[in-house]
Amino acid sequence: MNQPATLHLICGLPGSGKSTLARRLAGETGALRLSSDVWLKALEADGYDIVARARVEALQWDLATELLGRGVSVILEAGFWTRAERDVCRAGAAAARATAVLHFCDAPVEELQRRVAARNADLPADSYRVNADDIPDWVPLFERPGADELD
Repeated sequence: MNQPATLHLICGLPGSGKSTLARRLAGETGALRLSSDVWLKALEADGYDIVARARVEALQWDLATELLGRGVSVILEAGFWTRAERDVCRAGAAAARATAVLHFCDAPVEELQRRVAARNADLPADSYRVNADDIPDWVPLFERPGADELD
């Protein structure tokens, strides 16, 4: 019997290593990586445009659930800042008879700021410039995964 597809949810704040992990997982597992930043850049949209980001992420979710239902593993690299977002994705994976794995990327605020500043200095083509000074403001908005979410 074939193994069920896996939905990999890459969770964390900017600079935490989400893209690095997602690329590595794609190479190791053959799962399809869906990054909202990559799509937004291809569409020449502003990375801070929350409406455009929500639309892209909705399209990616529709594609992900279709692929999971067909037995294709998927990596979603959207940050998943809230428990509610993660719960919806886990339920969607279960409905598609797929497993869901949460990968939590974490680092202290000072390290996140250092990494973002370094990335901004040599910005990859598929990345957006992130203001490192915004990170402390985002920390209280981020709902850290509980032990029950991590395998």
